[in-house]
Amino acid sequence: MIIRDTSNHQTNESPAVSIVIAAYNASAYISETLYSIAAQTFTDYEVIVVNDGSADTPELERILESHPLDVVYISQVNKGVSAARNAAIKVARGEFYAQLDADDQWEPNYLAVQLRFLTEHQDVAVVYPNAIIFGDSSDAGFEYMNICRSDGEVSFESLILQRCTVLTCVTARMHIIKRAGTFDESLRSCEDFDLWLRVIKTGGRIAYHRQVLARYRRHVGSLSSDRVWMTSNLLTVLENAAKRSDLTEPERQSVSKELTFRGTMLRLFQGKHALSLGDARTALTKFEEANANLRSLKLSLTILFLRRWPRLLIRAFAARERFFARRHEHLLTGIDTPNEVTS
Repeated sequence: MIIRDTSNHQTNESPAVSIVIAAYNASAYISETLYSIAAQTFTDYEVIVVNDGSADTPELERILESHPLDVVYISQVNKGVSAARNAAIKVARGEFYAQLDADDQWEPNYLAVQLRFLTEHQDVAVVYPNAIIFGDSSDAGFEYMNICRSDGEVSFESLILQRCTVLTCVTARMHIIKRAGTFDESLRSCEDFDLWLRVIKTGGRIAYHRQVLARYRRHVGSLSSDRVWMTSNLLTVLENAAKRSDLTEPERQSVSKELTFRGTMLRLFQGKHALSLGDARTALTKFEEANANLRSLKLSLTILFLRRWPRLLIRAFAARERFFARRHEHLLTGIDTPNEVTS
C-alpha cells in the first residue's frame, strides 16, 4: 500500500531504520526488491520509495498500490538519484539509513546483520557487506568484492585510490549522513563516492565485512559510453575534493594523482566511444591526448592504424567490443577502472 501523506507519517512512532529506494523506470524489478525487504528477519523499518520522474509511473504506482509491503511514496520530476535520496531523507524518521537500489535485493538477514554490526561498533558510521552479482551481465554469479576490491582500512586515501570500493547497499547512522551534507544533487553519477569522502572528512568511520547479504544487479550496456559518463562525474568529485582545505599532504597528493590519471582515462574512453560511433577523427585526437601521458606502445600502434586505415580499425574495434562484452574480466572494476587501461 502507498502512504502518500508524509505529514501524518511524521507523527507515528519512529522506526529504527529508514529504507530509501530511488526509483527511475524500475517497474520491471521493484516488486522483487520490495519482497526482499518484506522477507527481512528484522522488521522495525519504514520504506520510502521516491519516483524520480519515471516514464513508467502508472505501472510503478500500480505495483506499489497492490504490494503487501507498505511504502511511503514520493513522486517528483526527474532530478537524478541524489535528489531522490535527499527527498526521502527529509521525511525519514529512522535512526539508521539503509540504501537499496530499485533493482537490487537483500538477503533475509541483511538488516539484522548490518544493525548488529553498527550496535557492536559504535565508532562506525557506515557499513557495507559483500554481495552476489546477478542479472544479464557476464559477471553474474561473482562476488562483488572479488571484482570491486576492499582491502585494509577505509580511509580518504583508500577511497580515492580505490583500494576500497563501497557497495551501494549500505547501512548508516542517519545523523552522520545529514552531518556530511547528504547527496550532492549536481552529480548524476558517483554521488555515493562523493558522500563517502565527505563522511570520512567529517569524522565518520566507514567499515565493511565480507558476508554476502545482498544481490547486486548489473546490466549489459555500452562499455565506452558508460566509462565516459562515469569518468566525467568522477573527475567532478575529485575536483571538489581537491578544493578542500582540510586535506593532509598525502591525501592531497592522492587526489592530484587520481585527477591526472582519470583525466587521461577520460580521453582514452572518449576515443573508444568515438570509435564505436565510427568517428575516426575524434578518436585520433583523444587517443593522442591520452597517449601523451600513457606512452603506451599498444595505443601508439592504434594511433598509427587510425591515421592510415581508419575504416579497418573501426570494424576491428566493433568486433573486439562484442567479444569482450561477454567476459567479466573486462568489465569495470571499482568506480571505473578497466583491468587493462591501454587495451
